[in-house]
Amino acid sequence: MDHLSSDLLRTFLAVAEAGSVTEGAARVYRSQSAVSLQIRKLEDIVGRSVFDRHGRGVVLTDAGERLLPVARDVTRKLDATLRELTSDDLHGKLRLGIPDDQTKDRLSRIVAEFAQSHPLVDLDVTCALSAGFPDALASGALDIAIFEVAHPEPGADVLQEERTCWMMSHHHDLLLHDPLPIALFDRDCWWRDAALGALGSMGRPFRIVYSSQSVAGVAAAIEAGIAIGLLGTSSMTEDLRKLEPEDGFCDMPVSHLVLGSRPDDMTPPIHAMRTAIRRAFGAGGQVSRNAR
Repeated sequence: MDHLSSDLLRTFLAVAEAGSVTEGAARVYRSQSAVSLQIRKLEDIVGRSVFDRHGRGVVLTDAGERLLPVARDVTRKLDATLRELTSDDLHGKLRLGIPDDQTKDRLSRIVAEFAQSHPLVDLDVTCALSAGFPDALASGALDIAIFEVAHPEPGADVLQEERTCWMMSHHHDLLLHDPLPIALFDRDCWWRDAALGALGSMGRPFRIVYSSQSVAGVAAAIEAGIAIGLLGTSSMTEDLRKLEPEDGFCDMPVSHLVLGSRPDDMTPPIHAMRTAIRRAFGAGGQVSRNAR
């Protein structure tokens, strides 16, 4: 006889809370196809659909509505039990900086899991544009941080690499506008510098019509058809299209997501957080690697 496993319930909960299979898959670190198979298996076990598919997302059916509080209760109790069994006496204070972009959801879950495993560690988390994090580490304002750079230093602990590219709404052709409407970050960072440098080399008039402190803000302006902007490829949606050299836009640099910590002190909380972050990014077996 089939049974409802906690794994199926967690996948169901992730999709239900995200409102889509794609975003739910990202929350449980699985592919969209793997999550779809799990949802299908769950529906086979209960004998009815738990989601209605519509457009780009899903909504709960009556059966899904009944299952939702059960899934939350079961996973909450399992997490609490695991926390009690595995928590340790690691203590101290940890000041962590995480970037305000698409990686934030993954890092937020890492922070939550760390807090469960190390409840005596006092966490102070800063979520912001990461351009200022290296200086904050150097000054001692942060103990550990994840930030993006164009050119990592030799031996840098690189977690992830992502190509940046110019994007425009599929539904609004802004290439004929003169000057070009551009969306940029409103703080000094290498993405802004790279964008302005590329625009200058194009020799085409442009004007900055939208500024934002976050990736989500710039992406929203591009999707709305207000402006053209520079984003990482992970921000690509079906409503956006990449601008190619034949459109007059050159290839842009790779962004490197780097893990850094205070140079003067490697406390047990810092070491534990580094391990948790690197494991989540699939780098648990390495100490560091040379950046490209």
